[in-house]
Amino acid sequence: MKLRQTNRRVFIRDSFAVAATAALLEPGAVLFGRASAAEPRIKPIRLGGPSFVKADDPDALALAHRQLGYRAAYCPGVSLKDTDRIRALTEAFAKHDVVIAEVGRWCNLLDADPEKRRKNLETVTEGLALAEAIGARCCVDIAGSFNPTSWFGPHPDNLSQKFFDAAVENARKIIDAVKPKRARFTYEAMGWALPDSPDSYVKLIKAVQRPAFGVHLDPCNLVNSPDKFYHNTALLNECFDKLGRWIVSCHAKDLTWDIEMNVHFREVPPGKGSLDYATYLKRVAELPQNPPLMLEHLVTAEEYAGAREHIFEVGRKAALSFG
Repeated sequence: MKLRQTNRRVFIRDSFAVAATAALLEPGAVLFGRASAAEPRIKPIRLGGPSFVKADDPDALALAHRQLGYRAAYCPGVSLKDTDRIRALTEAFAKHDVVIAEVGRWCNLLDADPEKRRKNLETVTEGLALAEAIGARCCVDIAGSFNPTSWFGPHPDNLSQKFFDAAVENARKIIDAVKPKRARFTYEAMGWALPDSPDSYVKLIKAVQRPAFGVHLDPCNLVNSPDKFYHNTALLNECFDKLGRWIVSCHAKDLTWDIEMNVHFREVPPGKGSLDYATYLKRVAELPQNPPLMLEHLVTAEEYAGAREHIFEVGRKAALSFG
């Protein structure tokens, strides 16, 4: 009997050791937990977008989002040094149950000019610090580009080991400088720069080896071939199957194919393209961390209203809610 108890203790001890090792390799598992074999619990989706309200008052800003049916928002313009306003915004948005989804810092971390590259690194580092201070889910940028004329443009080296190594180094520098406890640093995937697929994103996560490195999902950016366009349902499921535990924020847009003599996909508002939004919304709602889904790249309040209503309608038909 004593021997059996000892063996049981050893088994429990070793099991915890294995679990701890796995958690270090897969930081998202610590934050959100792995999906169980049971049916995932459906949560209300936190849809968000610009409010177009012209107000300085934090309470009015947060309330304007709720009046549009939003439960998520882009980070309002605020300086990292303005601690009083950061506190006021944090309290107001929490009061109205509006999550600040992301701090966008759209610049080229791989700019060919060393001074511009240094300044861009500072800009993104400041963005992550702001995300941490204001309680945003993440700071997001693309990994960058070696294109000499476009900060996000295509270049053959954007798919190289050199690019991958630089992206890993930059992510570590940014995270290690801020040491965030709640916000995550993320790269948005691109069709012509790493990460350009769910598999390359997983590889990047494991290489960065920081719990504060997460996933910002924009599935339209991953559609870079007719196969992915026509089979975007399979692409969506692959994204959530492989990356779900790390997803902290998502973008909502759509794609159409303009027919000409070569492949030309074009961004359009949700509902005007071919993305399988029923699957997209369902998979977002199943994630236990409840990531925001943010409308983007539209121009007018009317365009955002149309996109918003389309997503609400698709969600209702799929028996999903938006809080």
